[in-house]
Amino acid sequence: MNEEIAISFQRSGIFLFLLPMADGLSLLLIAFQEEEPVPKLSVNIDHVATLRQARRGKHPDPIGAAVIAELAGADGIIVHLREDRRHIQDRDLELLRKVIKTKLNLEMANAEEIMQIALKVKPDLVTFVPERRAELTTEGGLDVLANRNSLRKNISRLKKAGIPSSLFIDPDSLQVKASKQVGAQFVEIHTGKYCDAPDEESRRKELQRIARAIQQARRIGLRVNVGHGLDYQNVCPLTDIPGIEEYSIGHSIISRAVLLGLERAVREMKSLIQS
Repeated sequence: MNEEIAISFQRSGIFLFLLPMADGLSLLLIAFQEEEPVPKLSVNIDHVATLRQARRGKHPDPIGAAVIAELAGADGIIVHLREDRRHIQDRDLELLRKVIKTKLNLEMANAEEIMQIALKVKPDLVTFVPERRAELTTEGGLDVLANRNSLRKNISRLKKAGIPSSLFIDPDSLQVKASKQVGAQFVEIHTGKYCDAPDEESRRKELQRIARAIQQARRIGLRVNVGHGLDYQNVCPLTDIPGIEEYSIGHSIISRAVLLGLERAVREMKSLIQS
């Protein structure tokens, strides 16, 4: 072979290499490179229901919020049907399944009551999250290692029903590995510690942990979403990390929507993650 590579070019993730051989002929090699997913935005509408439940009334309607978010470009809608029903109610979930046109992601505890509802409603994705009645919001990632047997069983049940599963986990290598072992198709990397970091150095270290967890997850065949605490400022550094399929964002969008309107709030966030 006279030269290492005579010609090479890339087109849509395909590399062609023309290698000249000693006998005057050329050898054409074709290599494929996996393209990075275009990041998507799923909007969590739990806090629309939180506001409604403050007076146990009918407004604001989370179903209407979901429709507006979709029209503004959201790629999916997220709701957490908690065991204590503090915000989203069973009827909300049933109506959302009928109304939304994108993707319905049901966040839920690894609990039999909610499993039965998930199997009945059939969301497009189930994300298992830790849940404590006293918490203001989800605190930390799911301990997959400690709950591997029950998670493996319920993930299998969902898979048989045609429902893919995701596990909301901290950016920890053992939790990533365990997520694959119990059969999950996705992980959602918990970004809370990064978002709450008190200084730039702590934030940088947490961002590195997230990047390593994403790299590990993709290497072993898991698809990756990220979420928790993301807002219009701290989301931007994450967009430099390859491999993120979807951003799960709720509170900051709903908070901004109170002042600016939901459609504008969703459009601004989607523009940031795809810039």
